[in-house]
Amino acid sequence: MQWFNVGKIVNTHGIHGEVRVISRTDFPDERYAVGNELSLFMPNEKKPIKLIVASHRRHKNFDLLTFEGHININDVEKYRDGILKVSEKQLGDLDEGEFYYHEIIGCTVNTNTGEEIGEVTEIIETGANDVWTVTPKSGKPHYIPYIDDVVKEIDIEKKQIIIEPMEGLLS
Repeated sequence: MQWFNVGKIVNTHGIHGEVRVISRTDFPDERYAVGNELSLFMPNEKKPIKLIVASHRRHKNFDLLTFEGHININDVEKYRDGILKVSEKQLGDLDEGEFYYHEIIGCTVNTNTGEEIGEVTEIIETGANDVWTVTPKSGKPHYIPYIDDVVKEIDIEKKQIIIEPMEGLLS
């Protein structure tokens, strides 16, 4: 089974079993919804700990969570530095034209004229739009903006992406 990181527990918050999480998900309200199951992976441990979300709220730059059966600080202190994950079967369906990062990373990028550019190795969030790092077999990486004017076709099944490069994009 494949697991996907949704956040890291960095500390406790107060004395009532609340933990401070640095979120790594674009869907915090869905992932941290009351009753949702999360799997906690602790450093140097192979088997995850199953946790059920009892409450969720935002505080400054953190998500604060409590879990069922964990009512005080002593119950959750041991979870510090743990990584919260969801399994692939818990991933929801996305709207048309939306993709999970793991679906895009590893895709081969070609121009609309058939020239192979390289493979998507990283996705950078810029705010306005994502930028894909496309690494060729040799040479320096290219940075491709994920915008309709450039990205023309994405085939997740074939791990293929077709782009129409703007002038100067690949220089």
